[in-house]
Amino acid sequence: MTPVISVRNLTKTYHVGEHQVHALRSISLDVYPGEFVSVIGPSGSGKSTLMHILGCLDQPTSGQYFLDGRDVSRLSDDEISLVRNRQIGFVFQGFNLLTRTSALENVELPLLYGTGNVSAAERRKRAMAALESVGLESRWDHHTNQLSGGQQQRVAIARALLNNPSILLADEPTGNLDSKTSIEVMEIFQSLQRERGITIVLITHELDVAAYGSRIMTFKDGNILSDVANDSRRHASGELENLPVPVEGVL
Repeated sequence: MTPVISVRNLTKTYHVGEHQVHALRSISLDVYPGEFVSVIGPSGSGKSTLMHILGCLDQPTSGQYFLDGRDVSRLSDDEISLVRNRQIGFVFQGFNLLTRTSALENVELPLLYGTGNVSAAERRKRAMAALESVGLESRWDHHTNQLSGGQQQRVAIARALLNNPSILLADEPTGNLDSKTSIEVMEIFQSLQRERGITIVLITHELDVAAYGSRIMTFKDGNILSDVANDSRRHASGELENLPVPVEGVL
């Protein structure tokens, strides 16, 4: 099988004043279609830098990045924009939603800024379908500041899914959520992998969150310390079924 993501000897160095910061140190890795890869490591380990490069939001200092067999460094700015808009979905810790805008309008945004002409009716239809896929169709007209943190993250996931991407990049998507809501978000990611075959790369610093992936890659100081199949994978749907039901009137 051909990897959907392949990096070779990838290096990223930042200059901070007179100092050099080595965010990535000549790493190589492959991610195959339909995998759910958790990338874990402490702050400053290089995991978010990797995600920005994989999402074509940043460029490496040296090395190569192949996306579906294409050398990203050889793509034009327009081609990279198309890749970001059509092939890759992004989910961030801070949701990145417009607060005084409805959930539906937030989800529609990629079609407003993307290439090609999409009618208002088609935008609404696709956005509603995306909201339905994350169980939030009944809240389509609520402004995001009227939604809970978990609901806001569902809106962000729906927006990431609008153009049917083959890859979903998630950077600390549960960082602002409580435990139960975090499991609900992980259930969405696992169902997207299972039912749609979407390739997921999840960035986290929490081992219990990384455990939802089928493969765990550990970063430290810009290096890959380990890259192993997860034989003790957590399954969010089963965990949700086994959560205790709150009893009314009991504090």
